[in-house]
Amino acid sequence: MTTSDEPPERALAGLVLAIIELLRQLMERQAIRRMDIGDLTEDDVERLGTGLMALDDRMDQLCVHFGLSRADLNLDLGPLGTLLADD
Repeated sequence: MTTSDEPPERALAGLVLAIIELLRQLMERQAIRRMDIGDLTEDDVERLGTGLMALDDRMDQLCVHFGLSRADLNLDLGPLGTLLADD
C-alpha cells in the first residue's frame, strides 16, 4: 500500500480511505442482499443507490486528492488474502 519514503499524511490517508472503502463495499452488499429478499421499498432502493453512488464518487475524488488509486487501498493480509473485494 505505501512505501517508507512517502509522507505520513499520505500513508494515513490511504489507511483511512481503505477503511472507508471496506465499509462502502459492506454497505453495498447489505443493500443488495436486502433488495434480493424484498426488504426495501422502491424509494429505499433509490435513496440507497443514490447515496452509494455519491460515496463512490467522493472516494474517487479523495483518491485523486491524495494521489492514490483504489488498488493502493487494498491491503495484503497475508494468508487471509486482501482486505477489499475485487469489484
